Parts: sequence; structure tokens; C-alpha cells
Amino acid sequence: MQELDGKVAVITGGASGIGERSVRLFIEEGARVVIADMQVERGQALADELGSAARFAEVEVRQEAQVKAAVDLATSSWGRLDCIFNNAGFGGAMGPVEDTPVDEFDMTYDVLVRGVFLGIKYAAPIMKKQQSGSIINTGSIAGLHAGYSPHAYAGAKAAVIHMSKSVAMELGEHNIRVNAICPGFIATPLAANTVGKSDELIERVKPHFSKTQPIPRAGLPDDIAQMACFLAGDRSTFVTGQAMVVDGGLTNGLKWADQPGFQKQFHPIKVYRPA
Repeated sequence: MQELDGKVAVITGGASGIGERSVRLFIEEGARVVIADMQVERGQALADELGSAARFAEVEVRQEAQVKAAVDLATSSWGRLDCIFNNAGFGGAMGPVEDTPVDEFDMTYDVLVRGVFLGIKYAAPIMKKQQSGSIINTGSIAGLHAGYSPHAYAGAKAAVIHMSKSVAMELGEHNIRVNAICPGFIATPLAANTVGKSDELIERVKPHFSKTQPIPRAGLPDDIAQMACFLAGDRSTFVTGQAMVVDGGLTNGLKWADQPGFQKQFHPIKVYRPA
């Protein structure tokens, strides 16, 4: 049996990057998926390619009616909703805190936090009726550790992680699981600043990303999609309220090779025994 056989999912930001790979993997594993994205041409083309197991909904996740419409499309098409993967995002406001425009700060939270809240809000009643479901939210290692992103992005992702934990405490009694995935450096259009451009440009960031963590390769959208597939499926039915870090070991600390002088200075500890 396939991992997600018979399940129905909504994936926001599903037209590119982590979202696109998740859409493809979910369908490969037997799910039917609503691709929710503001990239209309790309999203519709993906749905057409994937056939009857996919639908496309134009969604800008700040817009409540559009998020609700994507959830409604899943239930009207297939009669249920087993998973919502609130994945859509962008880099947000940049620069030093005193130079950050307030409107850009507000937009960052609208997309990254309000968008996740809206997905949860409209998935929850359906999943309560079913007494089952998995809500997955894209966090970030930037929401767990400082120094990996702009300030607004870091704060927003921290909010997503904690909201996931908080809502898990409410919905658990309905057999609904809520978890966050915290990617490290993943080679995506967002990370490469190439959203809407050729996917070939992503290749430029891979050599750099391969040097940032103990596992010596760039993180890939499939790495996150595989975790999402696990959390959406029946092997994770006792996992909720967790921030699942997928970062190749980046946040554990300095790689062995990057620890200055440590290797040369290290000597085995001598064991002394009394005479």
C-alpha cells in the first residue's frame, strides 16, 4: 500500500520549490491534492500534468476567502480533507531593524503567520467532523535559532512554530495532529531569490549550501517533502506539537572540519589507575 493511499491534501505554495515536490510526492504516494498558489500559470500547468489526482486553486494566503476556497475545493472534489500543508512563504522584510519599513514588516507576518492561521482555521472544522487529520506548517531553523535570517522572518517563523504547538494542544482530543517542519538551507526558488524564474538558477546556490552543514550536500525540496509525507501519513499518528528540524545537522553547531585548532589540539584522555 502507498504511504498516503486515499488521503486528500491541500498544499499551499504548491506550484514551486518545496511545495511542488510535496505535491508530486503526495500524489506518487496515493493522495489527491489541491495545489494552492498565487502562480496561476505554473500551478495550473502542474495540475494539468498530474491529471485527475490534482486540482489547482489560485490562492494568495493573506486572503481569507481564497484559503477557504482551496479547502472547499478539496472537500467538494473528494469529500474529505486529511492534510493541509501550510507551506507558502517568502523572504519578507530585509535589512537592519531601524531601516525596516513597517508595511513590509506587516506583510511578512500576514503571509507567514496569518496565512498559516487561515489554513488551520478552515481545515480544523472538517478534520473535527472526521475525527482525524494532519496539519503541517512550514517553520524554519530561523524560528529556533537567531542569526539565520532577517528579523521579521525569524520572528514570524518562531510564531508559526509556537502556534503549531499551541493548536496541537487544542486539536489533539479530536485525533488531529499539528506539527511544524523547520528546514535548514534548502535549494529552492525562495532561497536562491529566483521565484518565477528559471529553475536552472537554483543550481547556483547548491555548491554554497553543500558546505554549510555536516552532511556535505545541499538540502533539497525532496528532503522536506519526505518529512511532510511522513507527518501526513499513518506512521506518525502519535506525533504532534513538534518542530521537526530537517537541516543536515546545521543547527547542532560547527562542523568538525570548521572547529579551529580543535583537531590538532585533541589528544585521547589518559586513564589513570591507582598503583
